[in-house]
Amino acid sequence: MSTTASAKNGTWRNWGGNVAARPARQVEPASVDELAAAVRKAAEDGLKVKAVGTGHSFTSIAATDGVLIRPQLLTGIRDIDRDAMTVTVEAGTPLKRLNAALAREGLSLTNMGDIMEQTVSGATSTGTHGTGRESASIAAQIKALELVTADGSVLSCSEKENPEVFAAARIGLGALGIVTAITFAVEPLFLLTAREEPMSFERALAEFDQLWAENEHFEFYWFPHTGNTNTKRNNRSAGPEQPVGQLAGWFEDEFLSNGVFQVAQWVGRAAPSTIPGIARISSKALSARTYTDIPYKVFTSPRRVRFVEMEYAVPRAALTETLRELKAMVDRSGLRISFPVEVRTAPADDITLSTASGRDSAYIAVHMFRGTPYQAYFTAAERIFTAHEGRPHWGKVHTRDAEYFAEAYPRFGEFTALRDRLDPERLFQNDYLRRVLGA
Repeated sequence: MSTTASAKNGTWRNWGGNVAARPARQVEPASVDELAAAVRKAAEDGLKVKAVGTGHSFTSIAATDGVLIRPQLLTGIRDIDRDAMTVTVEAGTPLKRLNAALAREGLSLTNMGDIMEQTVSGATSTGTHGTGRESASIAAQIKALELVTADGSVLSCSEKENPEVFAAARIGLGALGIVTAITFAVEPLFLLTAREEPMSFERALAEFDQLWAENEHFEFYWFPHTGNTNTKRNNRSAGPEQPVGQLAGWFEDEFLSNGVFQVAQWVGRAAPSTIPGIARISSKALSARTYTDIPYKVFTSPRRVRFVEMEYAVPRAALTETLRELKAMVDRSGLRISFPVEVRTAPADDITLSTASGRDSAYIAVHMFRGTPYQAYFTAAERIFTAHEGRPHWGKVHTRDAEYFAEAYPRFGEFTALRDRLDPERLFQNDYLRRVLGA
């Protein structure tokens, strides 16, 4: 799930294929000093600056015609503090490398998203999250961070040092500076038992509150054009470790969930009328299973079929009504939706522009296969989500603007005021930030 960039013509494209940019130059700094120098040089040349990780955002949040910072050389663990139970990691480190390195040290993040291809800075800056009753997004596990600001200086922040920057920069959208290192809270490596099983759509909604309350991590996928879901419950376990068998794992996670699913997407794109029938078969293809393993092997899974995605956070109490409206819209619309809808939750947090800021949240993610027209579906879904005070994921397709966010986020003004102070000349500006944050 790497970024796609053409060295031949200098065009950068995101993973989903729906965003492209032609930066004036691309820079791969090997140190924080080199990155700071690149920022100062861009300012001297009158060029805007953006940083990009693996390009997994579906918005143009990282696009620029100025200087594109590529942090591939800013990787690795700087420090593990076992007394404070923290790890400090360079910003360009992919989550998959961090997870594996921590496991070798007998450590783990508390919670994580369902993929781990992104860099730590890209994932946190856009608000990447998993699902959890009490454990929140990846950014909520940050204890300190370091960023290069618009004047080329290096700023450290935490709850005690520059706390007003810390409150916002954990999910900073690339608007406050370029993150160069992140300190995460960690804990001793633990085991999770995953229980996956099919469940009817009606039962999943009727029992949602109970399933959420009884499990540390609960999520489900609903297959449009069917009344079927696949549910997943993850809870801590005393063991023993019982991972998915190699053959069974390959069959379900690679052959079915990626290989066969890819072919089904090709067929559906070529002949949309086949999609409801394929959905009915797909929704029954995965059987129930239970397994126990270390966290990143349970939380995450390979996603090799490329897609475009929209995701909104609604108040958790509004989830069932929102999903019923979404299903009714699909059923009456004539749309043909070949990708399942993903449903997760997060507790309220204190990060200024977190989608869960100040409220317990439920996430509803809609997807379309890459290369398939998605606008009609996403527009109809977005109308439903915004009617329930939805907040869009910063890295996924949406059409909201600064006026909307000023209403959706009580502390929106705090963020924009901080941006005015840290980047008054808008060195880190691009079209996306102009839309979502204002001029």
